[in-house]
Amino acid sequence: MKRAFILLLDSFGLGATPDAAKYNDVGANTFGHIAEWAAKAGKPMSLPTMEKLGLAAAAHTASGQWAEGFAQRDGFSAAYGAARERSTGKDTQSGHWEIAGVPVEFDWGYFPKTVPSFPAELTAKLQQLTGVPGFLGDCHASGTDIINKHGDEHVATGKLIIYTSGDSVMQIAAHEESFGLERLYEVCEIAFKLVEPYNIGRVIARPFTGANGNYTRTTNRHDYAVAPPAPTLLDHVKNDGGEVIALGKISDIFATQGVSRVVKGKDNMALFDALLKVEAEAGDKSLTFVNFVDFDQAFGHRRDVVGYSNALHEMDARLPEFIAKLKEGDLVVITADHGCDPTWPGSDHTREHIPMIFFGPGVKAQQLPISETFSDIGQTLAHHLGVKPLSHGSNLL
Repeated sequence: MKRAFILLLDSFGLGATPDAAKYNDVGANTFGHIAEWAAKAGKPMSLPTMEKLGLAAAAHTASGQWAEGFAQRDGFSAAYGAARERSTGKDTQSGHWEIAGVPVEFDWGYFPKTVPSFPAELTAKLQQLTGVPGFLGDCHASGTDIINKHGDEHVATGKLIIYTSGDSVMQIAAHEESFGLERLYEVCEIAFKLVEPYNIGRVIARPFTGANGNYTRTTNRHDYAVAPPAPTLLDHVKNDGGEVIALGKISDIFATQGVSRVVKGKDNMALFDALLKVEAEAGDKSLTFVNFVDFDQAFGHRRDVVGYSNALHEMDARLPEFIAKLKEGDLVVITADHGCDPTWPGSDHTREHIPMIFFGPGVKAQQLPISETFSDIGQTLAHHLGVKPLSHGSNLL
């Protein structure tokens, strides 16, 4: 029996890529800067499971530097390396699609860092079609900051909070109770059609609850996303009779294309619980793809170094549970989709190498050369599962 698992730590970059200057990201290093901060704070990071697999060695391959607090230099138990993105962006869809064998070699549309960010004709049409009284925000912003800033006015007036980021995205936030969750989804469906001429990748519904300037986003987020332009690893597995199990926001990112089953979870640890359940029941030729989104949305974008570090320690402490239940024929990769250095200026993603840490019974421990495309990950898994080869990438094992 052969199975594959992709454990994607959303935004866990290993250091700036050679083309980082195009993105104003020279020097960004998500993992390295978190480790540096922890060491300076007198609380060096300790990720023994991932360190043994080769995490710090993979980061050294990418950046030429050893992360502070990580002393192991040999005796690793996985095939470890790092990859550079071929796609032109540093966004969620580009990273995930490229991992699955479809690099994004066209340019997404983006909304400018102006106020307002969105074209007047777009917001006017959205207001006309939805009947909302108006909009708040209309700028580049952190989602948590902007709902606290405008939440009271939104609840009082019914005006929607709209914002964007360095991603190709329009985000629409509304109070689940006063505005209504289903109504928010309907607005986002309309907006998704309206942003198509602007070549925007996603519209994200961002529901929240709370009152009096203290608001919290709920787990009912929904991404309305453009579908991949070509068949991905997910399609190849499903079309060959395998099951594709999508945990977290994976199904949204691929616009449900190639997905057999969707499993949700409210946070990283709930998703890890779900992963353990799926691990116990997934069958032959199955692909389980989980996105641990908290690293990005809760800590990276919020520039919360402490939270990011704590989340990595939580993940490392749970990994032995997963590893202990692996079966003969299982192949796992720990990876990411881009960086989001919590020490970096602003709140956007950072153009970085991603980890490629392959392990499982029968995987030979080795250092892998730097990959020039994330698609090497998908091609390696396609080869392992015995499905149709992808159009991009090489088998690394």
